[in-house]
Amino acid sequence: MLSTLKCIVMRDLTLAMRHRSDVLTTVFFFIIVVSLFPLGVGPDAALLREMAAGVVWVAALLASMLSLTRLFADDYNDGTLEQLMMVPQPLSLIVLGKVLAHWIISGLPLVLMSPLLGLQFGLEGDELIMLMVTLLIGTPVLSLLGAIGAALTLGLRGGGVLVSLLVLPLYIPVLIFGAGAVTASAAGMGADGHLSLMGAILLLALVLAPWASAAALRISVE
Repeated sequence: MLSTLKCIVMRDLTLAMRHRSDVLTTVFFFIIVVSLFPLGVGPDAALLREMAAGVVWVAALLASMLSLTRLFADDYNDGTLEQLMMVPQPLSLIVLGKVLAHWIISGLPLVLMSPLLGLQFGLEGDELIMLMVTLLIGTPVLSLLGAIGAALTLGLRGGGVLVSLLVLPLYIPVLIFGAGAVTASAAGMGADGHLSLMGAILLLALVLAPWASAAALRISVE
């Protein structure tokens, strides 16, 4: 099962590297959205610092959604998905591999870029670390939950809009606790409660989301 998971991840990463423009689109979108807010709001350091966590998290959320429609669509269009559904390994394991590859492509770069972008808002050491930690915990949840929406809308016209409508309500708890942890850290309050809740959400998503996505894929393909 581990070798199957590794093969799926490496396959999707290899295909993504052949279409680098799609990967760079997510990163550039994240950078541009976050960078526009300091220019639009002005040089008020206190205001920028207060809104930093929410801006970065909303930008990360929107950036991760850009590539959701391609999570299963290419394999569905060329018939690869039907072949993957016939392998002896559980379909949920294959979904988990594709979600992991999606996070490496679209989520991990955002985590690595967040400290640099946080400097634009006047965030300092502990706050930058907390921002990075929350994104490290939260962005995999975005990919896992997004996979459910991508599977449900597979093959439908206007699937990108439907994915947004389906997954945005599911993203709200992650957004609240992720931004709240950074805000609490900036105010000198403990962020352990926020991080614990985010960890619990991540564990639930790891257990339930691949299974739900696999069920949705079977429905969409049939």
